[in-house]
Amino acid sequence: MSIYTPNQGRERKPGQQRTSARELAAFFRLVYEAHREQPITFVCIGTDRSTGDSLGPLAGTMLKNKGFANVLGTMDKPCDAHSLESVITCIPSDHTVVAIDACLGLPGSVGLFLTSEGPLWPAQSVGLDLPGIGDYSVAGVVNAYGPKPYWTLQTTSLHSVLMMASQIAEAAAVGFGLQEEEAAQYGFR
Repeated sequence: MSIYTPNQGRERKPGQQRTSARELAAFFRLVYEAHREQPITFVCIGTDRSTGDSLGPLAGTMLKNKGFANVLGTMDKPCDAHSLESVITCIPSDHTVVAIDACLGLPGSVGLFLTSEGPLWPAQSVGLDLPGIGDYSVAGVVNAYGPKPYWTLQTTSLHSVLMMASQIAEAAAVGFGLQEEEAAQYGFR
């Protein structure tokens, strides 16, 4: 879980874009086109024990269900703060990594995604210092940042997180050519 709070001195990284669900497919298309000949691994960070932080494992499970082979971090085997460093060491060096995680941000950004060519740093919102991960990253803004991030994560709407996870999986399937744009629902069914 990262933080996106420009008003508190944490500006978006250069190259990081606020992206809607429909724009995510274009982001994934760029990743796919740039690395068509390389294996791509999705590292979906989060836990199944916190509603707000379940975006990564939910998206990972949905990506696997869409047919993506290299997915680390699912509901049955989450990639959380305790396992992240060991997961990173298991990724072959020739793989391009797309990191997916939830984040807290500004109220007007809730439901949007922050995409970037570059890593994300998980667990910032709860004060942990974990290594950055990803050649590319997608951070879903699941709720507004506030003074009690743990409480905010626990009270985040599960429906909203499910919708965002589904949007990530749909957009990746479209971007990687596994699904036609017209068939994309961009929402949890």
